[in-house]
Amino acid sequence: MKPKIPLLNRVIKRAFDFLFSLIGLIVFSWLILIAFIIASIDTKSNGFFLQKRIGRWGKQFSVIKIKTMKTVSKFNSTVTASNDIRITKSGKILRKLKMDELPQLINVLKGDMSFVGPRPDVAGFADKLKNEDQIVLTIRPGITGPATLHYKNEEEILAKQQNPERYNREVIFPHKTVMNKNYIYNYSFLKDIVYIFRTIF
Repeated sequence: MKPKIPLLNRVIKRAFDFLFSLIGLIVFSWLILIAFIIASIDTKSNGFFLQKRIGRWGKQFSVIKIKTMKTVSKFNSTVTASNDIRITKSGKILRKLKMDELPQLINVLKGDMSFVGPRPDVAGFADKLKNEDQIVLTIRPGITGPATLHYKNEEEILAKQQNPERYNREVIFPHKTVMNKNYIYNYSFLKDIVYIFRTIF
């Protein structure tokens, strides 16, 4: 499937991502280091969390985040609710402040991700999209975006469900797909800036 976003807009979007992810890493490197140390102590392991996600054109890449969860035997769900027993004490704070997301600036700098776009999912979601829905895979996944902002309380929503995984697969993910398609069909760089500011403030 061919990209729907014009070439010039794609070039501007990538240039913005590269420049500001580099600036962000320089400015927030000390904060990432502190969060890494806290997470390492709390989880008694490497404070960075790497997980395979589905990226542009369905290719996998390793997303980089601050580790906020510990391993619990016989509990391997890829869906996280706010009451998840795997979330550490420091993890609750890091997740609330979105500090666990800061290392993804490395992914943006590398070109795996963009500041704005569909959130990258684990295998079994975006890579299973069919027909026109596959347009979601023509752009880089993002740290934020319209679907991310709409579901900013996703973990709280999932915590209220009897079957969080099923609700995520049958309700939340399909709705996100619709929102992400609309984002691509109606793309503008100005809207990207608005999404970034809405995320920050």
